[in-house]
Amino acid sequence: MSSIITTKDMLKKAQKGKYAIGAFNVENMEFVQAVVQAATELKSPVIIQTSVSTLKYATSNLFKAMVSACISDTDIPVAIHIDHGNSFDSIMSAIKGGYKSVMFDGSLLPYIENVKRTTEIVKICHHLGVTVEAELGAIAGKKDAPQDSKLLYTNPDTALDFVEKTQCDCLAVAIGSCHGIYKAIPNLDYERLKEIRHKVSVPLVLHGASGLTSEQIQSCICNGICKVNVCTELRQAWTKATFDYQSLNPEVFDPKAAGEVARRAIVDIVKEKMKIFGSVNKAYD
Repeated sequence: MSSIITTKDMLKKAQKGKYAIGAFNVENMEFVQAVVQAATELKSPVIIQTSVSTLKYATSNLFKAMVSACISDTDIPVAIHIDHGNSFDSIMSAIKGGYKSVMFDGSLLPYIENVKRTTEIVKICHHLGVTVEAELGAIAGKKDAPQDSKLLYTNPDTALDFVEKTQCDCLAVAIGSCHGIYKAIPNLDYERLKEIRHKVSVPLVLHGASGLTSEQIQSCICNGICKVNVCTELRQAWTKATFDYQSLNPEVFDPKAAGEVARRAIVDIVKEKMKIFGSVNKAYD
């Protein structure tokens, strides 16, 4: 039987083994079931994430309960993580609900304020045994993100200063990826990523992986990424599967029928990503 763990050890193992852990955003029970099924079948460690907006739709203790129920018959390493927590209250609410890993996103704050607030949250979370992901540089696709590329991209020297001052457990970096749907395949700055990896010792995180090619993702992993976030592709797969099913079967009004089809679609995508990330058969390393 598996129990919910922090991301700290699994990301350190991924960093040492030069692979990445998939962090998959879930929206409901079927998403949770699908991610756990894929991870169990491929013997892969996994991070199950919920966004702040998702936790307004359903509470953290509800998602934690669903994850706990789904992993009761498996022993794979599973962490639950809040993605882009943007306030002290949102993070503390997730922790009270049973999350052992959080992200504080202060990337749109002035640098000094980001350092201050991240440091405060790290101290409290570490006291509670919770790991903290922070962000430096503003990953495109966010509301109110700056247009100046110097502010959008993570500066390697600043990253070193940030990690040393905040003591965060892992760092989300901005190298040209984007949240949401890409209008064109982005040009990722691998040299910048390589320099950040050279200067910073903590595991690095790639946001905005939905829509990147497998070659781009694997190049990021080769240059230091240990956690890869996937959200948009899962949402798209769920929506398409349910829409297609209902279009072909308009007489069916049982939501479980479309839900089962959508769940299988999520399983397929999660498995595909785990193979790209190199985490298959890493659950027991």
